Amino acid sequence: MRGIKLIRKHFLPLVFLGVIVFFVGCQDNSVQPTVSQTTTDKQAITDAINADSLLATFDTNFNEDGALSYLAKTNSAIKPFKVWQKTQLANKVVDVTYSADTAYAHITKTFNVTLYISGTLDVNASKPDTLIKKSFTSVITRNAVLVKIAREDSSKNRWVVKAVSLPEGGTASSNIDITNLTVFLPNGDTLSISSPNDYYLIRKWGWFWWRWHNVPVIQRDRDVKIQVELTSAYADTDFVSLTFGADRFGYHRCKKRFDLVSSTDNGGVYDKVYEQTFKGDYYPGFFHAIINALPKQVIFDDSAAVESSTWGIPYYVKF
Repeated sequence: MRGIKLIRKHFLPLVFLGVIVFFVGCQDNSVQPTVSQTTTDKQAITDAINADSLLATFDTNFNEDGALSYLAKTNSAIKPFKVWQKTQLANKVVDVTYSADTAYAHITKTFNVTLYISGTLDVNASKPDTLIKKSFTSVITRNAVLVKIAREDSSKNRWVVKAVSLPEGGTASSNIDITNLTVFLPNGDTLSISSPNDYYLIRKWGWFWWRWHNVPVIQRDRDVKIQVELTSAYADTDFVSLTFGADRFGYHRCKKRFDLVSSTDNGGVYDKVYEQTFKGDYYPGFFHAIINALPKQVIFDDSAAVESSTWGIPYYVKF
């Protein structure tokens, strides 16, 4: 009996002390500063965008440093042997809006670009003796849709890219403008794109949305035909190129020039169609095909300012 009395004697004070500690603990937790949920989600979304291999391959193909050379026409003052551009990301802005557990990101990238023209002023020369550099700014935009896959607190929130739009942009002032892109895939499917930022590709297969499309899948060494429609203020054949094949580290980059198929004078503005074919890369993974369109004088006239229109489309190579 005495033991029971001792237990009763000490039990109630202990319970009372426990209740006090509990409430004090709750009060302490309630006054601790918390990380802004919006700020945390924004950072997690930005990190997910930066880490996504599909999105990353745009930059490595837009930057053509080390791309394969190709010959150009020789009926101008400059005879170019190789043309390429080096890009440096100057600014990146990710604007995000939310709807429940879905985030909509608008990505704007500003690139400082240097266009290199390795050529000669001697039309009879067989080797380049002059390197011309032209600096300009290119702004590229695209959209991404992300979904939250976990609901932990603060920095543990996890977001994954669900779908991405195609990238588009170029120089602020341009007399050349890509208006439509048609991709003829090896399996017989055809993609027709007139507004890249509104054309979404599903990043994770298995999701479905009636306005979205699957990322094009290409078997390695299979031909893909691309047709580009554009408007140009100039009658001359424009310098339209395709850069492709670089992975997120910049390896295996290739470059080709489009062939002019047709040109129609539409009241002083020329509607043109260009075509080119490329092969799926040997290595599997995500890649980008980048189309750059420049007026002819940008390449053949050392004093002409750079005008450009740029579109891109991601694709996946499988064995």
